[in-house]
Amino acid sequence: MRLVEVAVERGSVLDGAWSAEADVLLLGDVSVPPPKILDLIRQHSRRAKPTVLVLGVRDEDEYAIRVLRAGAAGYLTKDHSPRQLVEAIRRVAGGRRYISPGLAQKLVFDLEVSKKAPPHEGLSDREYQVLCMFCTGRAFKDIAMELGLSPKTVGTYRNRILQKLHLKSNAEIMRYGIENHMVR
Repeated sequence: MRLVEVAVERGSVLDGAWSAEADVLLLGDVSVPPPKILDLIRQHSRRAKPTVLVLGVRDEDEYAIRVLRAGAAGYLTKDHSPRQLVEAIRRVAGGRRYISPGLAQKLVFDLEVSKKAPPHEGLSDREYQVLCMFCTGRAFKDIAMELGLSPKTVGTYRNRILQKLHLKSNAEIMRYGIENHMVR
């Protein structure tokens, strides 16, 4: 089994890692905002190899689910043991999925108590991406440039976010992001 570990840094996408002859790509999200890592996974998830295992610093259930939906084969939270890391690597290299036991327990508990999901879970992936970027105070043109969209399209996403989350202004978007731990 061949393994490649990549720590993605803000502003750089390490495309060379995808062409490496590896079975598993460990993708660390230490300094990458959620939208960037989701795009990176989504862009390359159609490839058979390497499969992606994300080593996350976030304990958020929703973030892990979005990573898995984007195409990652597994998600391991920051509190993993060396044994769990080895198990996760073996599992995803064998074509299966992996989530850390702590995260699995949280997800099952949330289902059992029928916890009401936060409103932002109803957003599309692109809307969620734009929301995260707005929460950090980024300007329309900067968001548009990074996502390869027109500022008008970003404005459309902003309006959908406002409507779906029942917010009225950019300040409320930022407050929402802070209250829901979307800003770090």
